[in-house]
Amino acid sequence: MKLIIATIKPFKLEEVREALTDIGVRGMMVTEIKGFGSQSGHTEIYRGAEYAVNFVPKVKLELVVAANMADQVVETITKTAQTGKIGDGKIFVLDVQQAIRVRTGETDADAI
Repeated sequence: MKLIIATIKPFKLEEVREALTDIGVRGMMVTEIKGFGSQSGHTEIYRGAEYAVNFVPKVKLELVVAANMADQVVETITKTAQTGKIGDGKIFVLDVQQAIRVRTGETDADAI
């Protein structure tokens, strides 16, 4: 099993969710986050005053999928979330040693 962590632009969330559902992903966790990377924030003008925005709003997706499905999930997120502009996000793929469904006690692939 693989844990896929992706940070994307918030307005891309619904489009990515639909694309992942279409390829068979049955669940994910979504968290609203703030962060910065290459873009290092930006400046905005509010009521005539300029101020720095050091952290940019993002959405973090966390999905646990079967190992044989990980490449397809990464490709789907990459294609769907991409705008071609700075700040499109990042994707990390990690190994998962164990998964347990709390309600039933099912483990590993049965739990996801």
